[in-house]
Amino acid sequence: MTADPTPLEGRFVRLEPYDDALKADLAQALDVDQDAWNLLSRPGNGAYFEQWWADAAKTRAAGTGISFAVRRLSDRRMVGTTSYLNLRPADRIAEIGATFLHPDVRAGAVNPEMKRLMLAHAFDGGLFGQPAHRVEIVTDAVNLRSQAAIAKLGAVREGVLRRHKTTWTGRVRDTVMFSIIAEEWPAVRARLDERLAAFPPA
Repeated sequence: MTADPTPLEGRFVRLEPYDDALKADLAQALDVDQDAWNLLSRPGNGAYFEQWWADAAKTRAAGTGISFAVRRLSDRRMVGTTSYLNLRPADRIAEIGATFLHPDVRAGAVNPEMKRLMLAHAFDGGLFGQPAHRVEIVTDAVNLRSQAAIAKLGAVREGVLRRHKTTWTGRVRDTVMFSIIAEEWPAVRARLDERLAAFPPA
């Protein structure tokens, strides 16, 4: 069983697996907001982008991750990145992470639809060929904005992994673990669909 790196498209965004044709536009989209990158465990902006790109290629080749460029459909502009991480096909478990969105699109339909597409791909069987049992979403304990956004999805906060990672800045972070399990997906899907329906057409 291997994970499927297919593009995912909704009303507002298209998630495109990394490809060389996307590289320049993605590098430009990520080269903003240093303060936000300081909260991530590793950087993908500016001079760090080449390593970010190379690491994504390695995880995809190993079958442990799939990275997507996020394209806003209204203007076809590249606006960020997100990934499936720590893929465990035998257990049908995935993590959604390594997410960075341009400040211009952090409020609006992009993030909820992005998560809607990825969760559906996992829980409806597209990612592993069978429905996922569990999807994890983790974030830095100091990133309160991210925690609020994850909770708004309907994910369950399971706890804190203390001194879990050393970030690229040298700070040792605590990680907050959220998850959605298969039995919770219908309610989470309905909640996301309700949110997305409130946005005007792209």
